[in-house]
This record gives sequence, C-alpha cells and structure tokens, in this order.
Amino acid sequence: MLNLPVPDFQLAATSGKQFQLSDYFGKNLVIYFYPKDATPGCTTQGVQFRDLYTQFKNLDTEIFGISRDSLKSHENFKAKFGFQFELLSDHEEVACTLFNVIKMKNMYGKQVRGIERSTYVIDKNGILIKEWRGVKADGHAAEVLAFIQSI
Repeated sequence: MLNLPVPDFQLAATSGKQFQLSDYFGKNLVIYFYPKDATPGCTTQGVQFRDLYTQFKNLDTEIFGISRDSLKSHENFKAKFGFQFELLSDHEEVACTLFNVIKMKNMYGKQVRGIERSTYVIDKNGILIKEWRGVKADGHAAEVLAFIQSI
C-alpha cells in the first residue's frame, strides 16, 4: 500500500466528531494504531504525541490514534492525559482491516487477536508515504516528527 492512495474511510471520533479521511486532504496525517486505552505502552505513546503536538500542527499535520476501544473509553483516556488530538473508535475493525494491523499475539502464553502497534503517514494528497510496524512506544513520536520534518 506504500506510495498508493489510501481508500476513504469513516470512524467515530472523540469530542462528538466523525472522522472521514477525505476531509483531511490538504494536510499531512499521522494515524497511529495502538492496542488498548490506558495501558502503559499506549499511554507512553499518546503522551509523547501530545507533548509534540504543537510541532506537528506547525508542520500542517494532524494526529489521530485508533484502537478498538469504545468512544467512552477513548474520551476517558483522552481527558485523563490531555490529548489535543482525537481518538478514533474502530470496534468493527474497518481501519484495522484496511491497514492490516490485526495480528495474532502472545499474551500470558495464549494466542489472542490484537492490534499490532503501527503508525502511518498520509500526505496532503491522500497517499500513504511512510509506515512503521511493530512500533516500540517510547521515542516513536519523535521519530515520526523527524520524518514529517524531512518531507
């Protein structure tokens, strides 16, 4: 999918909003998938995107976090850590399927289906220009920012 247009999709977002990919043409987008609200790695990742948010905005870039959690869970997570960006609820796995981020993972010795921590950059024309898979949460937001600064 790299260097190809991302098909338009729609998801429910925090703050009572509806996300539609095509509404963001003309801006760079960082879309990051994470396994679960308020868990240690997901909190680290979200907080680091939060702390760099102004720098992303200054580069005409919007950030969206996606997991399968409910909007209520997302609203609590967003409020608790002061995220300025919206979180998208993908309980039906629309975007997860589109980006192929659902993987079998080992959790406490059992195989479970879950989201592989992944990040995507979509350019102002809706083209997927960068992807990271199997992301380590700590330090990743700075790596994404460095990439955005380079384009």
